[in-house]
Amino acid sequence: MNNSVILRTASTADAPALHRLIADNLEAGHLLPRTIEDLEEHAHRFTVADADGFVVGCAELAPLGGSVAEVRSLVVHDEYRGRRIGSDLIHHLSSAANERGFSTLCAFTHEPSHFVRLGFSIVPHMWVPEKIAHDCTSCPLFRRCGQYAVALTLRAGVSVRPLQPAAVIYAGRVAGPRKPNVERLQIRAVDATRKRKEPVPA
Repeated sequence: MNNSVILRTASTADAPALHRLIADNLEAGHLLPRTIEDLEEHAHRFTVADADGFVVGCAELAPLGGSVAEVRSLVVHDEYRGRRIGSDLIHHLSSAANERGFSTLCAFTHEPSHFVRLGFSIVPHMWVPEKIAHDCTSCPLFRRCGQYAVALTLRAGVSVRPLQPAAVIYAGRVAGPRKPNVERLQIRAVDATRKRKEPVPA
């Protein structure tokens, strides 16, 4: 946990602060707008990062079905970014989702690398039909939103954590972390050359 920043469950009284934080970061975070009424109704789903009484980060754990939950409205105030608050929020939501019996935690994001570093996998949108039925089909940007779907399988003893992932997104391309074994490739190249030079049996 970050020094002087604590995570806690939001209350209805936090709705104005949540609304202001989300509204101020709509463009930067590619967030969907939320109304005060919506935030008051669903405040109990939110975990907030509290710094000396000020809400500097938030994220919602939104059920999509009996086994799937989504990370929504994940945002951190620009002055508090770079302190792993976003990662702490996702970790907290994954633990809460696990405790509540969800088997999958998903998110739809323009920046999937943040989630991939925590163990999520990029998946086709159709792998999260609950999200498509719940939100996507009624969205004016359906099929052209540009978001990636990411998902994490939840099970006992598993939580998000910073790992070297199987694949990381860099500027729109996927790059694996493993470097090729140059020596092995050179040996294979020599073997291939030798085979080409061997005479063909009559």
